[in-house]
Amino acid sequence: MPKPLFEAGADWNFDLIRAVDEECSIIAHEELGVDIYKNQIEIIDSGQMLEVYSSIGLPIMYDHWSFGQAHLRDEHLYRKGLKGLAYELVINSDPCISYLMEENSMAMQTLVIAHACYGHNHFFKNNYLFKQWTSADSIIDYLVFAKNYIAECEERYGPEPVRDILDAAHSIQQYGIDRYKRPKKLNKKEEEERQKRRADYLQKQVNELWSTLPEPEIKRANNMVEDSRLQDKKLPKEPQENLLYFIEKNSPVLQSWEREIVRIVRKLAQYFYPQRQTKVMNEGYASFAHYYILHRMYEKGLLTEGTMLEILHSHSSVTTQRAFNQKGYGGFNPYALGFDMMMDIKRICEEPTAEDMEHLPHLEGKKWNEALLEAVANYRDESFVMQYLSPRVVKKWGMFRVHDEENAPAYRVEAIQNEKYFKDIRRSLSQQYSLSNMMPNIEIVNANVTGSRMLELLHTPVNGERLDEKTKRDVLQYMEFMWGYTVAFQNDVEESPTASITYHDDAIPY
Repeated sequence: MPKPLFEAGADWNFDLIRAVDEECSIIAHEELGVDIYKNQIEIIDSGQMLEVYSSIGLPIMYDHWSFGQAHLRDEHLYRKGLKGLAYELVINSDPCISYLMEENSMAMQTLVIAHACYGHNHFFKNNYLFKQWTSADSIIDYLVFAKNYIAECEERYGPEPVRDILDAAHSIQQYGIDRYKRPKKLNKKEEEERQKRRADYLQKQVNELWSTLPEPEIKRANNMVEDSRLQDKKLPKEPQENLLYFIEKNSPVLQSWEREIVRIVRKLAQYFYPQRQTKVMNEGYASFAHYYILHRMYEKGLLTEGTMLEILHSHSSVTTQRAFNQKGYGGFNPYALGFDMMMDIKRICEEPTAEDMEHLPHLEGKKWNEALLEAVANYRDESFVMQYLSPRVVKKWGMFRVHDEENAPAYRVEAIQNEKYFKDIRRSLSQQYSLSNMMPNIEIVNANVTGSRMLELLHTPVNGERLDEKTKRDVLQYMEFMWGYTVAFQNDVEESPTASITYHDDAIPY
């Protein structure tokens, strides 16, 4: 029987970190079948972790007052014991950077290595959203370019103009995403060269676009050629959901350096796009990975009982689902739901029931590790719930669907956790993770090129919900700042006078 790598309560050192990483790697590769980026493990203290928190979880970031504000708030709460810090933080990059807290015990370092270096790392490299929409091999270099460029702009144009354009771009950064068009790879050298070539050319194109002055109606009516030319300048030719891209390319007032800053904010918003849609799956698989790897290390005699008790205490705390009337309740815990669904996939592959085969026939005859790898690679939270949520998990969680009808005196329970309503509950839960339910659907439908230069936005309500008035005013104010002229807001259908959009805390990366 192998000797345990360390005793319970042991302090960490770099030799133990290295030994644990090697053992985790063997189990993860041979039994889970992971395919990961090269790992880069860094040990940081609480002050450094707070700095990473304030820079939205990225190791390098440009300066902005909101990051400093976040740092002061988090530090104040942490020093007073009102907020804890994560045991680890992992960056979607190649190599994959995993930050481990200096204050962790060796048992916790073992847990977070298995969780971050093999669970999250595999998910980042293999999930289709991350493969299509992010550039893990170049994000760090791009962050260096962005930080240096914005610093140069502050020196040349002053901190206040830079702050103003960053504030405006940040206000609508969640609308700076291409959902259907794969973005180009980020590359520091190419971005620097492109930026130099692009600045004067883009500004010239914008100047030419907006050089046409409105002409009298009679002259326009008698000049079909002119009409055709004006029609070609219709902006946009189709509704544009990427507001930042449209502003960057077509604003009549922004200077070339301001357009580049808008582009930087847009590129970073795109980087976070997959994370907003895979919270349940990402945390669920990472939790499953560390749970499996550490149990296998214990079975091999590499971890003591005391170490496992400490690990399981932390694991249980993270994957606990609080009741709706418990302090700290905030909806479904993505760690808990994701972990339970991953464990359930393993159970179904090993010991399926007739009920499982009726609702999840695609798991019949599959090896559990292959089924997990397939799920990780090909789904996001919305489709993962639709394809893999089982009746057993629905019953375990006691799920039911409530209908909140406007002006009704009470809620109405429409579906409970039984055979009859299982599919309704699964469909409803799946929709909770749909991006269309996380953020309002707003598009640019018209920019008056030849007249008032008014920019028209269209909001399409989802489930009868309307925008919060204060949020709408703030966004319009920033849009008008970047556009330079009036920005109008319209709705394509009449909205309910009392409904409002619910904004998710994790939907906005900044």
